[in-house]
Amino acid sequence: MKHLIPAALLALISQPALAADKVTLMLDWFVNPDHAPIIVAQEKGFFKDEGLEVEVVAPADPSDPPKLVAAGKADYAISYQPQLHLQVHEGLPLKRVGTLIATPLNCLMVKADGPVQKIEDLKGKKIGYSVSGVEEALVGQILKTAGLGMSDVEMVNVNWSLSPSLIAGQVDATIGGYRNFELTQMRLEGAEGRCFFVEEQGVPTYDELIFVANPATLDTERTARFLHAVERGAQYMVNHPDEAWELFSGTAPDLKDELNAEAWKQTLPRFSQSPAALDQGRYAHFETFLKEAGLIDSVLPVSDLAIDVGAK
Repeated sequence: MKHLIPAALLALISQPALAADKVTLMLDWFVNPDHAPIIVAQEKGFFKDEGLEVEVVAPADPSDPPKLVAAGKADYAISYQPQLHLQVHEGLPLKRVGTLIATPLNCLMVKADGPVQKIEDLKGKKIGYSVSGVEEALVGQILKTAGLGMSDVEMVNVNWSLSPSLIAGQVDATIGGYRNFELTQMRLEGAEGRCFFVEEQGVPTYDELIFVANPATLDTERTARFLHAVERGAQYMVNHPDEAWELFSGTAPDLKDELNAEAWKQTLPRFSQSPAALDQGRYAHFETFLKEAGLIDSVLPVSDLAIDVGAK
């Protein structure tokens, strides 16, 4: 006897599959281990499980992604908490909706055998930087711990040539280099570096990489699904680090080199395991820090800067 399929079930089976929600995510740079939970979520089908089709786009200019989101040209962008504060004060319609890397990566980097062995040694020295604004505030706070001020050092714009300028002796230290990349990059180029970690030098700790969106067009329910997929990606990396590395590095040939392999190890413990969760104190403290550094005129409430999409 043939098994009969109930009419209700037959109707359900015959219904067309719902189309996935299409969203665009702008990265802050070309794909690298800093973006691993996103790529793992894509490769493992976690976004698909959430009914999402995510287009991941690397920018031509690293400064563009927040501007594109503010202009409605992309749904989400990877950005940086320190820059978010300044951008909101400048009037860009942006809010943090999630956290990717939950610790600072920035550090004041010097040559291990160079003239700067302690913060006091920076007096009369040159410090290279790439982006003005927040970097000077970080340096100012670091110098303060040794009783020094900005007039005691010379700030030199080296564009994006941080490690090369330090190796060549053009500067005695750099700010803006990431501890998970630049230290390895220096070693691979035949020089040993060391970091003074900003959060150990009086700078309030902060989220290095965050997801930002335009609050005027934000779909909180869709964003919650997006962040849940990223969370699953981060969890998979912790539980299955070797498999996750093979999955991630297999997406592009240049990801399998020694620099990226070492950066993967250095970055793995820094990814947020709860990307939707908001640490309000971090944003309040950093806002106050920027005000005291003279980079902003007023202190905004955290609600103007960040949102917890899971909060009711």
